[in-house]
Amino acid sequence: MQPVLEVSIYTLLRMAFIWQLVSAVIYIVGSLTIAAFLYDNFKSLISIIKAVLEPYFQPHLPKTLVDKFGQWAVVTGATDGIGKEYARELARQGLNLVLISRTKEKLIATTNEIESQYKVKTKWIAVDFTKGLEIYDQIEKELAGIEVGILVNNVGMMYEHPDSLDLVPEKLLWNLLTVNMGSVTMLTRKILPQMIGRRKGAIVNLGSASELQPLPNMTVYAASKKFVTYFTKALELELEEHNIHVQLVMPNFVVTKMNAYADRVMQGGLLFPNAYTFARSAVFTLGKTSETNGFWTHGLQYFFMKMAPLRIRTYVGHQLFKRLRVEALEQKQQKLGLL
Repeated sequence: MQPVLEVSIYTLLRMAFIWQLVSAVIYIVGSLTIAAFLYDNFKSLISIIKAVLEPYFQPHLPKTLVDKFGQWAVVTGATDGIGKEYARELARQGLNLVLISRTKEKLIATTNEIESQYKVKTKWIAVDFTKGLEIYDQIEKELAGIEVGILVNNVGMMYEHPDSLDLVPEKLLWNLLTVNMGSVTMLTRKILPQMIGRRKGAIVNLGSASELQPLPNMTVYAASKKFVTYFTKALELELEEHNIHVQLVMPNFVVTKMNAYADRVMQGGLLFPNAYTFARSAVFTLGKTSETNGFWTHGLQYFFMKMAPLRIRTYVGHQLFKRLRVEALEQKQQKLGLL
């Protein structure tokens, strides 16, 4: 009986060792995963706190956006929504502006409004970003002699309302891809050499929290914003050695014309800031962090969304935009009924 007992004790000890080893591996992997998740989500907040406190310990550091990046900012999609409020906030902080958008009349009105309120220099360039490569040559010529300190790639398009791919007009899809991905790429390419030459500047790319997962019924829009995310993060490392700050801004729903299909969003509130509130908050982060959701409640939403597995996030997004699609179609029918 003694050998059998010895074998049993040996087996139990071996099983206990294996269990301890598995437990240790699970603990280490779990700890590393949690640490990586917390770092990924709080690095932006830590960067902002660090940047706010730095001047107290290093008073020689540049304090204003003009000091950090230069006197001129270029803002695309600058006559409405987030783009217009970005321009106003940059002007409030003393930057001269080049506003780029499609409609000449709105550009003139916006530049006159900003000049009279903030006493800065302005210039406008009217181009349609759905057109070909030649518009970027035009922009380059118009910017000759202007040292661009900050480029805000804000211009973008999305669907008229959430819809399945087969029902979205082909021309709209093509224009959306051209504007959302082409503009951020080509305009950055045009302006980048002068920033590299001066070893000074900032590039701000307006993405979207919709990049966090595939979004059925908003398929192409969300995919185009994922492009912006990857483009921006790669560019950040490319330009690090040239002392150029690259920032990705990923807002959630903001009260703008782009979201006019969603009545609940357009009502505004804590989760749905207006463009003015969002832009003031987002510009505050410029030069302090390379990635932000722009507004604190959007940051919280993004944090909790990331905790769910990709499949669940995609499912929730699908259900949300299916519902928004139905509401948008009902809203459209009601308007048609009033005509």
